[in-house]
Amino acid sequence: MGILLPFAGRAIVPFLSAAEEPHKHAAPPPIPTVLSPEDDQFLEELEKANFLYFWEQGNPQTGLVKDRANARNQDNRTVASIAATGFGLTALCIAQKRGFVSYVDAYGRAVATLRFLWKKLPTHRGFFYHWADINSGDRVWDSEVSSVDTAILLCGILTCRQYFEEHSEITLLAYEIFNRVDWTWLSEDTTLLPHGWLPEVGFLPYRWDLYSELMMMYLLGLGSTSYPLRVETWNAWKRTTFEYDGLRYIGSFAPLFVHQYSQAWFDFRGKRDKYADYFQNSVIATDVHRRFCLELGRQFPDYSDDLWGFTASDSQQGYVIWGGPPATGPIDGTIAPSAAAGSLPFLPQAVMRVLRNIKSRYGNAWSRYGFVNAFNPLKNWYDADVIGIDTGITMLMAENARTGFVWQTFMKNLEAKRGMQRAGFQAFQPATPPAVK
Repeated sequence: MGILLPFAGRAIVPFLSAAEEPHKHAAPPPIPTVLSPEDDQFLEELEKANFLYFWEQGNPQTGLVKDRANARNQDNRTVASIAATGFGLTALCIAQKRGFVSYVDAYGRAVATLRFLWKKLPTHRGFFYHWADINSGDRVWDSEVSSVDTAILLCGILTCRQYFEEHSEITLLAYEIFNRVDWTWLSEDTTLLPHGWLPEVGFLPYRWDLYSELMMMYLLGLGSTSYPLRVETWNAWKRTTFEYDGLRYIGSFAPLFVHQYSQAWFDFRGKRDKYADYFQNSVIATDVHRRFCLELGRQFPDYSDDLWGFTASDSQQGYVIWGGPPATGPIDGTIAPSAAAGSLPFLPQAVMRVLRNIKSRYGNAWSRYGFVNAFNPLKNWYDADVIGIDTGITMLMAENARTGFVWQTFMKNLEAKRGMQRAGFQAFQPATPPAVK
């Protein structure tokens, strides 16, 4: 997670044209399909591998999870990410439900994590620093107090509270940690929340002002009873409409993950506010990204219906913020498996085609922890690392596509229900899209 960089690509306009050679007849977005028993078995193996990352690369005493780790060799890095820790708390619930870990061990790790978060990990007004030492919890890299990464951590905490609801200590710790967060401080003089705060200089100048992964943060703030956000904050950020290949959707000049992260926990299915059906919006945005990759296949022949998807990830030149359309970052044919995997609930059949192809044809892209963060078959380059948040979005969305378990568990929280209610969400019957011809 972080501040997005300037974008390179086609002209930036409210409605974006398709490609240099658009399809003559734009097809409707595909209808999501059910997973086959073979798909389910594949995702079971994937989730089990993903969970090993959070179990082995999390400190059992602090519960903090490494930001990234080498998937092939011993990794001695000590930088934890609070966002990866939030994904890790949710992963504990999935893993225990699926029998990857015993109830006693899962509960023990969860309660140790919450104790450390409540008593020892440094905070400011209840918000956590983005990066911390995995052993001590000390702030590292002069990192900011992060608004959205704190939100991801809170989503993991609330998931644990519901899953381990019979254990009063987890319930109490989750309540205390969540209600310590002072959303009114973050929004004291603005309806657009800042990205973060530094003790050396104060609030960062950047605001969460465009559609992105911000939805979870605003909804959690609206759902707070101790320091709630004002309702107008939900209406303050912009929902820019894009068009590609005849499909219109709300989006940003940003990587694909912005359509995934909030929906890993918040269940937007069959609900809408006065602006959009955000679940269907992500279906369309994912299909647009797939089509965009197919267009790029003329330039990068690895991209096809069997191999598509890139988002903020590692590359041979380092970490890159890339996506599209429009083209964002120096696209070079790199594949980030989490780009497709994080959209499993939106386009299950298309995504499964990609994931199966990667595992069967690109053996070096598979590791002890599932897919490596990125690879480029055109350059025969394979990342050695996995990144916690990308492994996390893969695991959570795989489970949601299979059973909806994370949605069902998280949405039992009154804070989540209250946040969506205050934002104006109401149940509705989505229109059935036309069949793909």
